[in-house]
Amino acid sequence: MPVINFKYSDLCTMLGEEVPQQTLVDRIPMIGADMHETEGECDDMSVEFFPDRPDLYSVEGLARAMRAFLDIKPGMKTYDVGESDIEVFVDESVKKVRPYFCCGAVLDVDIDDEFLRSIMEMQEKLHITIGRKRSKLAIGIHDLDKVNPPFTYRLADPHSIRFVPLAKTEEMDMQEILEKHEKGVDYAHLLEGYDRYPVIQDRYGNVLSFPPIINGALTTVTTGKHNLFIDVTGNDLKAVKGALDIVSTALAERGGKIMTVIMHDDGKTYRSPDLTPSEMDISASECDKFLGTNLGPSGTVEALRRMGMDAVADGDNVHVTIPPVRLDIMHKVDIFEDVGTGYGFEKFGGSYSLRQTPGSLDPITTFSENIRDIMVGLGFMEVTTLTLSNDRDEFEISGLPRMDNVRVLNPITEDHTCLRSYLTPSLVKILRHNKHRDLPQRIFEVGNVVRDTKVQAHLCAMVTASKTSFTEIKSITEAVLRELGCTYELRPLSLPTFIEGRGAEIVFDGKSIGMFGEMAPAVVVGYEITHPIIFLEIDLEPIVAKRKDTLF
Repeated sequence: MPVINFKYSDLCTMLGEEVPQQTLVDRIPMIGADMHETEGECDDMSVEFFPDRPDLYSVEGLARAMRAFLDIKPGMKTYDVGESDIEVFVDESVKKVRPYFCCGAVLDVDIDDEFLRSIMEMQEKLHITIGRKRSKLAIGIHDLDKVNPPFTYRLADPHSIRFVPLAKTEEMDMQEILEKHEKGVDYAHLLEGYDRYPVIQDRYGNVLSFPPIINGALTTVTTGKHNLFIDVTGNDLKAVKGALDIVSTALAERGGKIMTVIMHDDGKTYRSPDLTPSEMDISASECDKFLGTNLGPSGTVEALRRMGMDAVADGDNVHVTIPPVRLDIMHKVDIFEDVGTGYGFEKFGGSYSLRQTPGSLDPITTFSENIRDIMVGLGFMEVTTLTLSNDRDEFEISGLPRMDNVRVLNPITEDHTCLRSYLTPSLVKILRHNKHRDLPQRIFEVGNVVRDTKVQAHLCAMVTASKTSFTEIKSITEAVLRELGCTYELRPLSLPTFIEGRGAEIVFDGKSIGMFGEMAPAVVVGYEITHPIIFLEIDLEPIVAKRKDTLF
């Protein structure tokens, strides 16, 4: 989870009042964070935030949230947004590489070392989390005073543009950056397969950024008072806009003035950023039922204002105004969660119920455990095999009746193209891999097969030895069924799997639930085995369904 580091004194300055450090240590975790150990009288603090709150990935965002949460200034923080004459043109060519582009300006930002470190940390945290390591979005923050609008976002030939990338002193073209620059090497895969790369340039062709790889050294942000330009490119419009809103408002928390720019994109003209809040209606009674509280409409409004939202109650209906930086709010349940957080999770709970509610194993699990004991008692060794198989092993070699099995859409190997319909082929493959071991070999598996898209539990037992017989496997089968307390009937079964006249099916409650017998020599040779094999396979589901109330 993202960790932000900041100074206690800096946070208090942004809160507008001095809050005891221990109060912050106790209260910050209540909004969804893990407070790292803070030594007494130490100005350095560290907080690990849950990944669903990217608006808190900076001390500026944390201060905004805590002002509301500590009732210093509850409700939604609004920002004055001015209009600039800066124009940005988005070329149609970028739509096939990184189609979404949002940007804005923040003027008169007074930057010291702490703030500069906070900006860089926030940018990197957003890249890693909602940016999915820049594959979903990438952010650039530039010194606006060093370039000249209008700006253009377009694709360019990798060798046609040369500029000095951030943290370097020599010019490189875009292809050289991908091959030689540390960031270029790290993120070159994001542009793999494209013959032209995105670039953001000013009126005179100066490069602001080569997204999503690196910014130009020309617009490096330093300490002092600056006008800043922010660009966000990516493949998800909601994430791109949200990242711009988070960065812009964080800069505004330090006294900067947010200014919109004029975007010319896809034949449309509009202003960015757009900090219009979203709205949602919830039922206070439904929220109380969901949380197990009794807050009512007024209590719900109070809790939401403590979470930095505005809310108005009209009877049971609560109209909620959601800040644009809250990318985590997608459903009314997210609002319910914020009500619980604003109310205080420490207030939940009560006396523990004395009623015991012990769990129990599923009947098929209990049944399977007893079968394992039976098989071990009969001298078999348990194995576990893969549920994945292939048609050749399942049906073509085995001679077993073909099933309409579940297919793997994009199999990695030809051995794993479907889900198995029988356990028998899986156990034969175990014998094939162990044919150099001493005989006899007696193995079994209680495992799942998939038939008609339904998972069924089967038992399969198999013996290979220098001499085997139908009588032996019949005795084993009857011993298993007897131990299970089943009333059954045996009938002859003719399949290519068995030697003619040496195969049988098991009938339970009028239905065929399994088979046993001597495996046909052609099948044995097909599986590359050199000794005879006898086996049984039983579907356990009908037995469990019949006797679920009387199992062991």
